[in-house]
Amino acid sequence: MPKMKTHSSAKKRFKITGSGKVKRFQAYTSHMMRNKSKKAKTRLGGSTLVSKVDQKRIKTLLCIQ
Repeated sequence: MPKMKTHSSAKKRFKITGSGKVKRFQAYTSHMMRNKSKKAKTRLGGSTLVSKVDQKRIKTLLCIQ
């Protein structure tokens, strides 16, 4: 059986932390920034963790198990 290929778009969007959790960037940062408050824009600048429900699915796309 051939090796599984890594999903190209997933490897660009997600990173694995040292403890094995999946890190992602925030949504709602690409346009209409003038309508958002400074506080909202600052919070959207950082990264956050993927929910536990979706972690298994993303790790499958990244060929990590």
